[in-house]
Formats: sequence, C-alpha cells, structure tokens
Amino acid sequence: MFPIRDHNPSDTTPYVTYMLVALNIAAFVLTEPYLGGFLQWWIEGALYPVAVMHGVHVWGLVTHMFLHAGLLHLGGNMLFLWIFGDNLEDQMGHVWFLLFYLTCGLVAAAAQIAADPSSNVPMVGASGAIAGVMGGYLLLFPKARVDVIAIIIILIKRFTIPAWVVLVLWFGLQLFSTYSTMGAESGVAYLAHTGGFLVGLVLTFPLLIRRGGRAFWDRTHGRPPNPPTAFATSRIPVVRR
Repeated sequence: MFPIRDHNPSDTTPYVTYMLVALNIAAFVLTEPYLGGFLQWWIEGALYPVAVMHGVHVWGLVTHMFLHAGLLHLGGNMLFLWIFGDNLEDQMGHVWFLLFYLTCGLVAAAAQIAADPSSNVPMVGASGAIAGVMGGYLLLFPKARVDVIAIIIILIKRFTIPAWVVLVLWFGLQLFSTYSTMGAESGVAYLAHTGGFLVGLVLTFPLLIRRGGRAFWDRTHGRPPNPPTAFATSRIPVVRR
C-alpha cells in the first residue's frame, strides 16, 4: 500500500518542494551510468559513517540526501515529498521549510551513524529528510485525505483514507524493520527513517503551539486550511448491461 496523491492543495506555490524534487532528479541523471552520468560523483557524494567518524568526507552528510540507488528509490522518495511537502512548506514558509528539511536529513544520518559508526557501506537517499516531512505532516494534518493504492497479488484497488493511517502504518513498519534487522545488513537505513520521522515531529511541535495547539486541530479539523481537491472517480463511462 502506498500513497499516490492527497486532496489538499497549498495556498502558496511550494517553490522549495519543487526545487528539492528538481535537484534530486538532476543529481540522479548526473550520477547514473546508464544515463551517461558520472558514477564517481555518486561515490564521492555518498555518506560513509566510518569516514565521518574520522572527520573526513563530512560533506556526505548533506550530499547523500540528493543521491539515490536506482530509479525506484528516487521515484518513491520524490512521490512522498511531492504529496506531503507542499502543505508543510505552506505552513512553515519557504526558508524555514528548507532548514527543517535539511535538519531532518542530518539528524536521520546521525541516527544511522550512531547505530553503526564503523560501517563503510555508502548511505544515499532523501528518505531520512522526507521522513521528517511526514512526521510534521502527521502532527499538523492527521485527518487530511490521501489516496492510496493497495496491491494484493493481482488485485489493484485505489481508496481514500486519513493521512494518519498512512503515516502511522509507515512509521510502524520502520520500527518493526529496525527491530527485525538489528545486527544484520538489510540494505535499508530504517533507523534513519525512524530518526527523521521523530525529529520532524519534534521540530513541528512549536509551530503547532504557535498555531493554537488543539485549537488549530479544532479549527481545521485536522486538515490543511484550504478547500480540498475533488478528483473524478473515473473517466470511463458506465455501460448498462
């Protein structure tokens, strides 16, 4: 089950969200060998915990957020950023949202480094920072409507559920995966996802208080404070039997 869109347009143009998506796509094109990119740039830009612990290659703390390990990795991350980023940027403002995003990414990286500081496995991906965006979204807009696609063997079904269901299930999966892969090499930085999500909640909490706390939820009913988008269920005409 994965989200494909929300019903909550932002009041302002999410320039930072657009910029982050564009930078991630550009970095993928520039570093993907099959697209004529330079693999060496990917190698140099990845995050190596053991190197950071020795005070070298520290730029990887930032550059790893814009690199990905494949098209599906990139596509999944950008989809989540596209869905949840605009409303959070709308509430925080462009500059503060950018600082929030980068801070979540740095804390997520720190969590992964703390878990295995001697690792020399390269870490890449924006998912730690995007996990922070998801945590902030959950705090401000728990009842926002999100369309998800569920795939069960060959059955594909689209339905709409509250954002808190999607985000809590996602976070629960990260916690379970962190526990189940403890002491083993999983190839996924689950602890970075967990750390990013939690710091996103913490950093967004002061904004919620400034908006009125519980009164903000009561006023907006847990949804972004703008009219929802109404999507047509299908463009295929109904044919009578």
